[in-house]
Amino acid sequence: MQRLRLTRTARPVRDATGRRRAWPWALAGAFFGALLAAAAQAPAHWLARWIADTTDQRLLLTDARGTLWSGSAVAVLGGGPGSRDASALPGRLHWSIGRAPGQWRQLELQLRHACCIDGTLRLRIEPGIDRQRVSLPPGRQAVGHWPAGWLSGLGAPFNTLRLGGAARLWADGLSVETVQGRWRLAGRAELELLGLSSALSALDTLGSYRLVISGDGSGPGGARLVLDTLQGPLRLAGSGQWAGPTLRFRGQAQADAGSEAMLNNLLNLLGQRQGALALLAIG
Repeated sequence: MQRLRLTRTARPVRDATGRRRAWPWALAGAFFGALLAAAAQAPAHWLARWIADTTDQRLLLTDARGTLWSGSAVAVLGGGPGSRDASALPGRLHWSIGRAPGQWRQLELQLRHACCIDGTLRLRIEPGIDRQRVSLPPGRQAVGHWPAGWLSGLGAPFNTLRLGGAARLWADGLSVETVQGRWRLAGRAELELLGLSSALSALDTLGSYRLVISGDGSGPGGARLVLDTLQGPLRLAGSGQWAGPTLRFRGQAQADAGSEAMLNNLLNLLGQRQGALALLAIG
């Protein structure tokens, strides 16, 4: 009888010890479950706020709807903090974020915009604590096209130029990486400005131009910029360097023979005059 009584009193001790060990795990599971549920329902305006802060109020997602993972908004270009300039694209930009196929450590961002993106644009996102990377699929591809007038939202000088025409962006092996707050760009992007016009010129068309942005991603030196003219009476050329928030560009603008009188006012606005040339300088 004594042996039976000892056996019966030992079992509750083991059960109580098991319960004491198990409840912290149950509490942790409930906490992380609630955290994941909250993250799944994170509102879309969280993404809009991050985009605005990252671009210093130059790119805004207004009227954001849905969640961080699947939502839509109106894409707006702004002139920065305190600026009253703003220009919105027609329609809504739609996005969805999920795990990249076959890559458990990467996310895939899908963008759709009826006015300005052909089909679906897919970007790979590699998040990290001190290092983040966003990349497009390898190979040359069209990223999107936009009305040149959208640039007026950035403020001077675009709000004065009041451009017409179209802008088309191409990419080839393009990726942008941040390492401890420093930007690195690899690959190549080409921005084509096609059939540009300006309210400051009597000419129907100023010309078409190409801005190439390229980098090798090897260091914090930034990306190289080269501007040239494809065709048109207003000839633009220049080069520069873009490192994070700092842009330095030097170039020149000149009118073709016979177009000087109609482009004189515009050349005066573009930069300091040096005879027939207007010197372009940013930064």
